[in-house]
Amino acid sequence: MESLKEVIIFTDGGSDPNPGRGGYGVVLIHGSHRKEISGGFRLTTNNRMELTAVIEALKALKEPCRVKLYSDSEYVVNAMTLGWVQNWIKKRWKKVKNPDLWKLLVELVSRHQVEFNWVKGHAGNPENERCDQLAVEASKLPNLPPDVVYETGGLNNGLDFVDEASSE
Repeated sequence: MESLKEVIIFTDGGSDPNPGRGGYGVVLIHGSHRKEISGGFRLTTNNRMELTAVIEALKALKEPCRVKLYSDSEYVVNAMTLGWVQNWIKKRWKKVKNPDLWKLLVELVSRHQVEFNWVKGHAGNPENERCDQLAVEASKLPNLPPDVVYETGGLNNGLDFVDEASSE
């Protein structure tokens, strides 16, 4: 079996105010290769942007990889490392915020070997600082698209397009 490529990923996301305009930033590093990704939404939350950053980072990987992922979001890191997500799955995502994003993240993580690591935000880590800069810049872009699930209330009204799409 061929060994997996090792990729280091840093992510950050936020909104200002919360909820408000939001952005995310990602830095992917593989050997001497580096890629930066960013984007935003006109109305969203900090946690949705933290999750979106991780999702977009993993989507960018074209093949299964061994990933060391660094995030300053305790919400994301703890959910993935302390068994919260497994409990949410067992409870069929009842009373979970952002189930649309968590389900997508679980699917993406299953394709890779991902090690989640927490880093203190705004503490001088150059890659975390770069992700923050990317996220803030993205949140200030004109004509940001809607975070459709958030804006339509799909999080709280039983709307579950992820399961509907996959049950066909």
